[in-house]
Amino acid sequence: MDLPTTLAAAVAALLFAVFCGWRGARPINVLKGPRLIPWRPLMVAGAVMALLMAAHVLNLLGLKTGDPRY
Repeated sequence: MDLPTTLAAAVAALLFAVFCGWRGARPINVLKGPRLIPWRPLMVAGAVMALLMAAHVLNLLGLKTGDPRY
């Protein structure tokens, strides 16, 4: 992926993680029943994706983020 696409994916993943964190932190409404969407695991998945995209951006900018032996 090129730099603009990677930055767009990183921003989208970060916004997704923030949205899922906000939804997961809301209090449970007992009258509506249990939550059917697991917001916390989705938040973690979005944060992991944002970190991977950040490492890819750094690699595109010329910084080496992998194993130094390779």
